[in-house]
Amino acid sequence: MNEAAILKFGGSTFRTHAAYDDLAAGLDARLEREGRRLAVIVSAMQGETEQMRGRLHEVNTHPEDATSAGMLATADLISAHLLATALHRRGRSATVLAGHQIGLITNSSFLWARVIETDPGPLDRTLQEYEVVVVPGGQAVDAQGRPTWLGKNSSDLSAIAVARAAGGGACEIHSDVDGIYTSDPHLVRGARLLPNVSYNMAALMSLYGAKVLHRRAVQLALRHGIEIVCRYNRAPFSQGTTISREGAQMAAVVFNQRSVVLGYDTEDAADFAHGVFHAAGIDTVRLTEKPWVAVVGGYVDLETLQRRQNLKPGAYVGVPVAEIRGSKVTTHIAESGEDALHLAQRLHDTLDLPIAGPVPQPSLAGV
Repeated sequence: MNEAAILKFGGSTFRTHAAYDDLAAGLDARLEREGRRLAVIVSAMQGETEQMRGRLHEVNTHPEDATSAGMLATADLISAHLLATALHRRGRSATVLAGHQIGLITNSSFLWARVIETDPGPLDRTLQEYEVVVVPGGQAVDAQGRPTWLGKNSSDLSAIAVARAAGGGACEIHSDVDGIYTSDPHLVRGARLLPNVSYNMAALMSLYGAKVLHRRAVQLALRHGIEIVCRYNRAPFSQGTTISREGAQMAAVVFNQRSVVLGYDTEDAADFAHGVFHAAGIDTVRLTEKPWVAVVGGYVDLETLQRRQNLKPGAYVGVPVAEIRGSKVTTHIAESGEDALHLAQRLHDTLDLPIAGPVPQPSLAGV
């Protein structure tokens, strides 16, 4: 049997229920064209994870992490079953491997779990039986078999872990942009596509808030030599950026309007807070200019985390905007998310865009 193709589709793929049949049509065409089996990792339908979070918090404003992990992961599971049934309708054999079945073992940090062991057996056996194996993103279990969650937007991480389990040399990440740009193309005018990016640069951009890829997914791909191919999530599924050990110097402006900079009284207090966040698996950047810590992404219940860790809450400073030129990063602070957008645009307007290379022509290859 040929090596299976590993494909991941983010939540923006599934804006309506009809989108599951649209994707099934693309997968059906690929099976017909290539004849090799597919492992497809999917995220929840847009907004469903946050709806789950809202329902949970209506019952308990400070739920335990283990309960949250079990509840939030169900949104991705529903998405996986919807895609599987759309494939069944087209006459394709497909099944779902949920977190307790896929062979990914994590630590017991329930909401920000880290993969510590990968058993390729379950996936290999299932791919021998089915044309398509659908995997809900972000799901795993700890050594005691308890459900764990790899964190918000962690389907990328699941996809690279599945690629590793399948022995694949590449993983295709499909999202609502076809690759990595010099800034968020949905928000910043003039953002340019970067055709080739190194693992280290992609991880750096993700650390500072770029939404295209999960930072730990990039690091896992680097460790195991898995090439990441970024593609658009709708026909003609054009290819944009390839992430590998190669990659030219580049410039970019990275920001996430949900990120926040917290200020502390002393350098020691900031160092301690950074260590607490890091131990919990949360992406943070210890800014060196002042006793500040940038908490990236915004999907963190800071109040609960700080209370449980007996951590004195940091004072709100603003929203970080990172200006990246090669390996040099300059972090600017905006007062609010809206101010961060305007600042990012001004900084991007000053970039030497030729450093990013030419804009590639879209590929017309199918999914």
